[in-house]
Order: sequence, then C-alpha cells, then structure tokens
Amino acid sequence: MKNIGIDAGGTLIKVVCEENNSFSFSKYPVAQIENVASNINKIAGAQICLTGGKASLFETLMIQEPLHIIEFEATCRGVQYLLNIDDPKLQEYVFTNVGTGTSIHHVGNSVHERVGGTGVGGGTLLGLSQLLTGLTDYEAIVKLAAKGIRDRIDLKVSHIYEGAEPPISGDLTASNFGRVLQSFSNQEFAKEELLASIVGLVGETVATTSVLAAKSCGVSSVVYIGSSFIQNELLKETVQSYTILRGALPVFVENGEYSGAIGALLYGVTP
Repeated sequence: MKNIGIDAGGTLIKVVCEENNSFSFSKYPVAQIENVASNINKIAGAQICLTGGKASLFETLMIQEPLHIIEFEATCRGVQYLLNIDDPKLQEYVFTNVGTGTSIHHVGNSVHERVGGTGVGGGTLLGLSQLLTGLTDYEAIVKLAAKGIRDRIDLKVSHIYEGAEPPISGDLTASNFGRVLQSFSNQEFAKEELLASIVGLVGETVATTSVLAAKSCGVSSVVYIGSSFIQNELLKETVQSYTILRGALPVFVENGEYSGAIGALLYGVTP
C-alpha cells in the first residue's frame, strides 16, 4: 500500500510518496493544483494525508477523502523526522519555515508552539523582483541574484562609521537599499544588483527575526526549512552567515521544504 503526504501551500504543492519504506519527492506550482489532484485520484488504495493553506481547496478536487492534518503539527513532525536522520541529538530548537511568508516555531521535549513570524519570505522575493526588474521566473531571478553585488545599494554599518571603529560589527546591514539615498541616486542599477539586494533583505530579515526568537526561547540553534531555499544558495548563504553573525547556530536539513508533507504522511502511517 502506498502512503502519500501532500502539503498544498501558497506557492507550491509538495508531495511525498512512501512505498516499501522509501520516500519519493515531487513539487508543483500551485497553479497546477487541478492536475496534481487528478493524478493523485488515479492512485488506487493509497492512504492520503493532506496539510497546508490550500488543503481545503485541494480536498474539494479529490475523489477519496484524505486525512486532514493541522499544518503546524505536520511541519513540526516532519522537521523532527529529518533531524533524527541528520542530527538526532538536536531535540530543542527554533525552526523557521521560509515559504511564501515566514513562520517561526519553538520545539522542545514538551513544547511545540508558534512563536512568531514575518510577512517577509519567498513571496517578498518574487514580488519585489517583479516590481524592480520585471522578472517573474524563479530560476532566472535566483541565477541573476547570485551574480550581483550589493555594495552600491545596501548601507552597511561600516559605511556609516567610515574611518572609525563601529560599536557593532561593520558587516551588519544598517539599511537595506539605504545607500541609494547617499551617493548613487542618479545612477541606474543592474538587475543583478537589485536582485542580490532583495535576497539580502529577505535573508537578513528572516535570520534576525529567527535569532531573536531563539534567544527569547533560550535555545541556540535555528533550523531553516522551506521552499524559498530551493536552488537558492545565495539566500541560504545570507541566512547562514547572518544567523552566525547574530550569535546563533544555523541548521539546514536535506529536503526540508518537504517537512509538511512528510509530517502529514507520518500522521497517517503511525499512531
């Protein structure tokens, strides 16, 4: 019998199939929700478990009634499953799910609670990229951003304290897009520069918010998951370096973007 976990999110539909103790992973744009549901309906005898913001809509397209799992619970269970593979000693942490937006949770031996989040996430990356460069293709945005330099656009602490020792790390961003106002207001910027700065804005906001949440919960590790990291090494590097700079330990798990779908599946196959 095949077991299927589905995380129908705001941007992507993530699907995990388990058969003979082996997982297979696939993802689709949410615009293809009808096609995905149609393909799932063709699988006979499967235990289907569903979560995510578009779960109710997805369910209306299904022939077989699925087991509906609360998103936060499914994601938490999926994260811990993946951590048990990569780092089984890590049992208390904050995890940050960077999807269309960003949600932050505290997980411990007897604790699982959402502690905050921010509207800055993958949706911000795509939306600002379209507004500032006209680009809408995710892969093109990520590739160009990786080639960009942020020095002409972002104002660092070291820029403000030029010639003097800053009271905090000079590598911290004092103002995202803030240097445009100082010296370069009459110059045009390449798409690569703009996109790199957008990724910087998203990554630094996510990391700063996550580290503050971790400190308030008394933990030192932040586990990062979410579809925004797919093929996006620049975002990952930004989040990682800024988390360390802010004083916490960043952790990335393989297939982390499938945590919700994995957790939903596990609810269906285990007591």
